[in-house]
Amino acid sequence: MSVGVPVVTTRCGVEEVVGDAALLVDVGDADGLAAALRCAHDDESVRARLVAAGRERVAQFTWERTASGLTDLWRTAVAAG
Repeated sequence: MSVGVPVVTTRCGVEEVVGDAALLVDVGDADGLAAALRCAHDDESVRARLVAAGRERVAQFTWERTASGLTDLWRTAVAAG
């Protein structure tokens, strides 16, 4: 996503990460995967939407936000003691 590539992935726990910025396919669905890859490759509007949504999505995941979240988690754990 961060380099402007449309993402196609399986529903294997990454939905929370990719949000609406990827085409999702059931695990083991080879035909569905092939169709999604064709769609991302052949349909310019789908590709453009995925690239734009991917760039927006990846902007939400920064080192600063990660560090802040971990700090908050540690503080909560220490306070719970």
